[in-house]
Amino acid sequence: MNTEILSPVLIIVVTFIIAVPLGKYIAKVFKGEKTFLDFFAPLENFIFRIAGTDPQKEMDWKENIKALLTINFLWFLWAIVILAFQNLLFMNPDNIIAMEPTQAFNTAVSFMTNTNLQHYSGETGASYLIQLIVFCFLQFVSAGTGIAAAALVFKALSNRSGSNLGNFYNLMLKSCTRILLPLAVIVALILIFNGTPVTFQGAEQVITLQGDTVSVARGPVAPMVAIKQLGTNGGGFFGPNSAHPFENPNYITNFTELASILIIPVAMIFALGYYLNRRKFSVMILSVMLLGFICLAASSIYFEMNGNPEIEKLGISQPLGNMEGKEVRFGPSLSALWGIATTSTSNGSVNSMHDSSTPISNLMQMLGMQLNAFFGGVGVGFINMFVFIILAVFISGLMVGRTPELFGKKIEAKEIKIAIIVALIHPLIILSGTALASHIWAASADPAVSLKWLNNPSFHGFSEMLYEFTSSGANNGSGMEGLSDNTPFWNIAAGIVMLVGRFIPIIGPVAIAGFISAKKFTPESAGSLKPDSVIFGVVLFSVILILGALLFFPGLALGPVSEYFSIMK
Repeated sequence: MNTEILSPVLIIVVTFIIAVPLGKYIAKVFKGEKTFLDFFAPLENFIFRIAGTDPQKEMDWKENIKALLTINFLWFLWAIVILAFQNLLFMNPDNIIAMEPTQAFNTAVSFMTNTNLQHYSGETGASYLIQLIVFCFLQFVSAGTGIAAAALVFKALSNRSGSNLGNFYNLMLKSCTRILLPLAVIVALILIFNGTPVTFQGAEQVITLQGDTVSVARGPVAPMVAIKQLGTNGGGFFGPNSAHPFENPNYITNFTELASILIIPVAMIFALGYYLNRRKFSVMILSVMLLGFICLAASSIYFEMNGNPEIEKLGISQPLGNMEGKEVRFGPSLSALWGIATTSTSNGSVNSMHDSSTPISNLMQMLGMQLNAFFGGVGVGFINMFVFIILAVFISGLMVGRTPELFGKKIEAKEIKIAIIVALIHPLIILSGTALASHIWAASADPAVSLKWLNNPSFHGFSEMLYEFTSSGANNGSGMEGLSDNTPFWNIAAGIVMLVGRFIPIIGPVAIAGFISAKKFTPESAGSLKPDSVIFGVVLFSVILILGALLFFPGLALGPVSEYFSIMK
């Protein structure tokens, strides 16, 4: 029991200890200051010359967003073509067939948007070429896109006046070469030394102790697992993701991968404090995030360690807690922590099956994605929080009868309207998609035969559909795998939700930051709102919870909440 509780605490503590110097380093990279990884400069300059891009050109928020959308669109086109013709390409020793068009669309969108929702099983759905030059590459650049977008907001908040926010291409490439790549090498080496394979040979034929011949998939696993965790991507090499012993062999790799999920989102907030020279502000944001994260994690750990009431009714003892869908080498506590870490960030990898979690754990997992503010993805985690900060500043200003302002800049109607639109888009795409799927299922004469989506009826089946759209809208990528999602409807619907859920929450906050940057700076006075105060932290936390409760509670009540009360009878 003590070990079950100590391990999650140790992982969080170690992550925060490492995040402090990492955050300081990230701030230096964004500011263009000297670092010990400046030897990457010749490689970066070579890439810029090949691309015909001037990394020193200053751009306003519109030019940066145009650059971001253009290059992501090109990556999408490139990915979907290769996925559609992978059977004709090399590095395919297991002769994996091409993806069906809607599946290729969904997969290309998924990896381009940092979602990595996988409507296929990795080892049987993608060749080694696809895993490396498409999936691994996109997991780097999609994470770099999020980090660069956050850097644009950092620059805007630091400007006294002016519209220049830096250069997206420069920030994105440096995010890949100087932040993600070095960390990925370290994590990959840890995985390799603990048994995670790296090979280009095909599947191995193995004779088991029972005399059966089985085909054991393998491949260049370690490099992909490293970036999938560090970039809050989550795209697994194998279908079971990090529940597979090749992706996550033991306690050391589990510790490393869990810390990797959280390390950059936490470090980005420390980087904000160093970049703006407002460390108390970053500590306030981290305190709000950590409080929300602990509430979600503690609830999930408690219910997983206390077992499943339905199994208990069968007279089966559960001394280890709810072990359905979990690996014995990890247990319920670390599985529950992973479930919350992967959904509070936009990671989406799993080391247990979320479909087998208790209803309250499913509730906490979905709530983490729906609030999308407790650490979040690399870069976009702070961007999501920035929207809530703007709303909290507005509400605080109304409460004290002053014009809202942040760091000496007035927050006016234009910024508030954009923040409200961004805040409402998230629940709109999730709840609308779930409502549409529920209607199609209910209107079908025999959905179990004609649609074949749900293997579980009633409340749990509704939770599976709600989870899929929540995961897509939050660019998370995890799933309750009782849902058969590789169908044209789910491929297209989830793909559209991923696109909207990725780019609207980036465009909106960067636009707000651009408007704020161009405003005239007014020195802060004794009557100015102090965004690093405890009171503002309370207001910020309240805004996050109230918006989440009001917008998502009806849907959650129909799914995991109803399921919980149905099994507690």
